[in-house]
Amino acid sequence: MMPPAAIVTDIEGTTTPISFVHRVLFPYARERMAAFVATNHPALADVPEPRLETLLGWMDGDEKITALKTIQGIIWAEGYESGALIGEVYEDVAPALKRWARAGLRLYVYSSGSVAAQRLLFGHSSAGDLNPLFQANFDPRVGPKREAASYGAIAMGIGLTAGEVLFLSDIEAELDAAAQAGLKTCQLVRANDGTLASTRHVTAADFGEVAAAFGLARG
Repeated sequence: MMPPAAIVTDIEGTTTPISFVHRVLFPYARERMAAFVATNHPALADVPEPRLETLLGWMDGDEKITALKTIQGIIWAEGYESGALIGEVYEDVAPALKRWARAGLRLYVYSSGSVAAQRLLFGHSSAGDLNPLFQANFDPRVGPKREAASYGAIAMGIGLTAGEVLFLSDIEAELDAAAQAGLKTCQLVRANDGTLASTRHVTAADFGEVAAAFGLARG
């Protein structure tokens, strides 16, 4: 198997514990949502009245709505910049990303969170500022994560054939869509996240196992 030329990684359940989002980020935004609505920020323009109830309802349903993601990102930005929030990444992630970048792999992020939220997490991570390792970030504006066309658009956007790109995620349906578009795929099965292993994709417990499975630089 030829090693990939680029890696596109998911965040939640892949680089970052699922619990971080639900235990830290979501409660932080929820506690500050009423105060944010009271500011009448321009980001609220696409939120139907009653705005607070709508936003909290979207959060309760874990809706992937751009307006909600944008507002959460604004609130989180204040938390990261104040030091109240630190982005959690698994211990194996930063060393692997640095090795891969040094070896010439092109690294990208594709997550349901907004690009701004992605960059906040990696820019203020427990392993330091990881943003310089990534060449670009993608969010649902490129397309839904469970549709093959989204992955085709990413491959085209970065100037590679689909077969040159490896997509990392914990979600089988996302990997199915990426594989349908022609990407290489690997499921992260993190013990702490309770991920059910796929029978349709290569699986790995951490980024070290990803490297071993796809012939990537290893420590």
